[in-house]
Amino acid sequence: MKKNIVVLDYGSGNLRSAERALARAGAEVTVTSDVRAAQECDGLVVPGVGAFAACMEGLKSVRGEQIIGRRLSGGRPVLGICVGMQILFARGVEHGVETEGCGEWPGTVERLEAPVLPHMGWNTVKAPAGSVLFDGLDADTRFYFVHSYGVRDWVLRPGDGFAEPVVTWAEHGVPFVAAVENGPLMATQFHPEKSGDAGATLLRNWLKALT
Repeated sequence: MKKNIVVLDYGSGNLRSAERALARAGAEVTVTSDVRAAQECDGLVVPGVGAFAACMEGLKSVRGEQIIGRRLSGGRPVLGICVGMQILFARGVEHGVETEGCGEWPGTVERLEAPVLPHMGWNTVKAPAGSVLFDGLDADTRFYFVHSYGVRDWVLRPGDGFAEPVVTWAEHGVPFVAAVENGPLMATQFHPEKSGDAGATLLRNWLKALT
């Protein structure tokens, strides 16, 4: 049976491209802000583009942070994408303004130190052994990034969460977190829905992992 996936609509993100990519990967997809649908689906996708503060404002307007927290407390899968990943962390700092995030992971989203920003285009990642999301993908596989901010220091340690986190890194000027797999909570800084065959494989891997 197809997995029932909700792409959370809170006014930010590539909603329709995410919807199409997940449908091509074999899911039954609904784009909605309905609380009940978001709570009861097999998997919740939290997209996001633009500024951290604006995304958090939009998320709170649909009680998104509560939806995410309740799903995770029950072990229900959540996948964050781009700024949808960033807002899962404790805080974001943009232009000197600090904004509180969802706090599912400790850590700070901050500006990358690189000669050229935004980091826009294709880049490889360094996925550790045991990754579910990157299963079957070669080490030189490239994914599509568009961002100027990221998490440069991973501070969650084994024993603090559902399971020992699997953290994937990439580099643009400095190393930054490209993806996280932490029990039912997973996320990517890059856009799988814009990453061609590689992104499609990653989404299929996530769908297969849903319980």
